[in-house]
Amino acid sequence: MKVSVDTNILARATLQDDPAQCRAARKLLSEASLAAISLPCLCELVWVLRGEKVAKKDVAVTIRALLDADNIITNRPAAEAGLAMLDAGGDFADGVMAHEGAWLGGETFVSFDKQAVTLLAKQGRAARLL
Repeated sequence: MKVSVDTNILARATLQDDPAQCRAARKLLSEASLAAISLPCLCELVWVLRGEKVAKKDVAVTIRALLDADNIITNRPAAEAGLAMLDAGGDFADGVMAHEGAWLGGETFVSFDKQAVTLLAKQGRAARLL
């Protein structure tokens, strides 16, 4: 079966906070011939995990494990951009948004978020604080 999963599937599989839902989510993810994970889903998962006080490095390990699974499909370049921001101490979603914006034709990432702009500039991306 080819599936597109919602954030709650990934959250239950990761957090293991509901044993029955955890088993069902993990079974689905392992048995699916393809599991499509959208970028909003990945961004929400990071937000949920950080809300549960999961350390950024552990969130990155979780996302990388998903990306490395043979049956998972996502926009890998955008996810990697998010991971680069997370690894640098920033927000996963900022990296995803900067990548997607550039892919759509934006030349400079503009934000009120000083940390995001600073981290993106350190990565060699055009970024400007408004």
